[in-house]
Amino acid sequence: MLRFIRRARDLGFAVTEINELLNLWRDRSRHSADVKRIAQSHIFELQDRIKGLNQMVDTLQGLVSCCAGDDRPDCPIIADLEEPSSGSALPAPASVGIGRLRHRP
Repeated sequence: MLRFIRRARDLGFAVTEINELLNLWRDRSRHSADVKRIAQSHIFELQDRIKGLNQMVDTLQGLVSCCAGDDRPDCPIIADLEEPSSGSALPAPASVGIGRLRHRP
């Protein structure tokens, strides 16, 4: 059972999802459709997180390319952190998250 839980955690399943999967694992009369539904839902969640992370990378790459990185105090990275541009397509930090920890302002 511990290997099952460890593998599920390695795949990023939440504790509640792991609990559901464990219950299905124990249930020999389970329907594989129930397991598939949980896994598919998790895939959609991962894809959303990946999309948000890719948007962050794109924004940061743009800001880094605009920064001279010299000894002057002017920095577009700091300026964007202070006041994001109105055209920013980044999601709110709580919607992206890393693992199960999420920033909540």
